[in-house]
Order: sequence, then structure tokens, then C-alpha cells
Amino acid sequence: MTAISLPRAAWRAFAHHGGDLSAAQRWFPDAPKPWIDLSTGVNPHPYPLPGISPEAWTRLPDSAALARLEAAAAARWRVHAGAEIVAAPGSQAIIQALARLLPARRVGVLGATYQGHARAWAAAGAEIVRVERLDELAGCDAAVVVNPNNPDGRIVAASALRGLASRMAPRALIVDEAFADFDPAESLAPDPPAGAIVLRSFGKSFGLAGLRLGFAILPPDLAAALRAALGPWAVAGPAIEVGLTALADGPWLEATRGRLEREAERLDRLLTATGWTGIGGTHLFRLAARVDAGDRFVALLRRGILARPFAEAPDRLRFGLPPDEAAWARLAEGLG
Repeated sequence: MTAISLPRAAWRAFAHHGGDLSAAQRWFPDAPKPWIDLSTGVNPHPYPLPGISPEAWTRLPDSAALARLEAAAAARWRVHAGAEIVAAPGSQAIIQALARLLPARRVGVLGATYQGHARAWAAAGAEIVRVERLDELAGCDAAVVVNPNNPDGRIVAASALRGLASRMAPRALIVDEAFADFDPAESLAPDPPAGAIVLRSFGKSFGLAGLRLGFAILPPDLAAALRAALGPWAVAGPAIEVGLTALADGPWLEATRGRLEREAERLDRLLTATGWTGIGGTHLFRLAARVDAGDRFVALLRRGILARPFAEAPDRLRFGLPPDEAAWARLAEGLG
């Protein structure tokens, strides 16, 4: 297994999270342009932006419009009437708010997963326990399961999550379904069990990550506390208008699911043909391994292509989907 031949500062930037394209441009200023960012797992085919009213820019966000947005999200994910849904400026804002709101001192996190949860809880003073089996979470004050998981696409059955929630109640089970729009079979969103909090991302599925919009599905008492923690006007007016239109557009989401499935299979074939071993993924990304993954990561950077490395697994890279045929061709050349 080879090490990534980059300065430590660059390695920290790339391994912290996806999307740090500025770091790639800084360390590799002579790379071909435009850069191809495959590090984020965001839909490369964004929802077509609707017209945004001038009032969305000039007035404070309207509370009635926010309520309509939350109702549209509840309808999209078929949320049961007993749960409440809260909109926020991205699911990361919800993750950080929950770490401050919930009285949990020992927080279990299932497997290697999105690190934002552990960082938020650690910043709030909690002890983080990383476990490999679902049943190991039952003894914690709060538990986190990313489902489907990022970065390997592991899916935990909804029945197993319901069983865990019943064992933990009234302690909190946080189920992060950021990538569940295109893999919804095991979603808890329609009817969360007691003690469960379900997170949903808007930007990943609709390809509008810069809009900063996310949702939490949770019990009414905790919903009120989360709204208070987020403060007034938490969601911008333009985000409300775009979200209202996009969440109601079921045909677009279904057509996009089919397109992404075909492209993910194409990425599988390309990775296999160039010596990578597939580990897993979702409709929006693939995780693959090679003994020399570190060297291949640097080689891709030199070609203006940013993938996602992992400090704890230097033989692996995660690849998002290229946005167009030119990007596919450059990735094939870079991998080859």
C-alpha cells in the first residue's frame, strides 16, 4: 500500500471532506481546466432552476411559505401525521444543533461513515463510540446510523432500525438518510418509530448543494426545540421557492433515478476495467479500492480530477458521477 505523496496540510484538506476544490487548485495550479470535482456525491445533473420572485430576494423569508415547503417535503417522503418536519439551511446545520440539544454524553456511530456527526457530537463534549454491529448501539445515550451509508452504500433494514429504536427509546436514534431519495426501500421517513430522528438532504438529490436546504423528521416536542435552536428565518427565501417546486416534481426525480442508475453502472464498468475493486456505493457515488490508490489519487489531481480519499483507508477512493461526456472521457484517460 503506497502513501499519498502530498504535504501533510494538503492531505488534511482532502481527507477532511469532499468538495474542497480550492485546495486542489491551490496544490495543483497547472492541472488541466476546468476541474472535475467527483469528491462530493452530489447529483451532477441539477434540477432546472425555476423562476424566483423578486420578493424572495428583497423580503425576509415568509413563515407561511416555509410551512408550505415543509408540507411539500412531508408529502414527498410520505411522512406520517404523527411526526413533524423541520426545514433548515442544510442537514449539517441540523446535525450540529441536535448535538447541542440532546442530553447525550456517550454517542454511538455505526461503522466508518460521514464524519460530520462524530465531529459535531465531539465538539459538544460527548464521547464518541464507533461500532461495527447495530446491536452495539443500544447501550449508548444516542446513536447515529447513516442509511444508505456514506461512503460504502451499506443499507440497514428498516425493521432492524425499528427494533433498535424500540430498545433505545426514549433515547435518540438519529438516522441520516441523505442519500435515500434514490434508494428509498428501507427509509424510516414515512413513519419514524418513537425516539427516531430522520434527516433528509435536498441538495444532494436535486444537485443544488449550494442552496443549503435540509430537513429533520422528528417528534413535535423536539421539533419545537430544533426550530428555536435554528432561529428565525433559518431558510432563505430563494431556497424556499426552489424547494417548493422541486419537491413537487415527482416525474423529474423518477427520471433522474433511472439516469443515475445507468451512470453508476457505467462507472462500475470503468473502474473495474482500470484495475479497481468495487466495494459499494449508491446511485450518486462508488467506493473502490486499489493497492496504489494514493498514487492514483495524486495522478488524477495532476489531471484536474478530484476524487475523495480517506485517511483511515488509504487504499480507497470514492468517485462521484461525471457531469458530461467530456468529463467521462477525461476520467477514463486519468484512470487508464
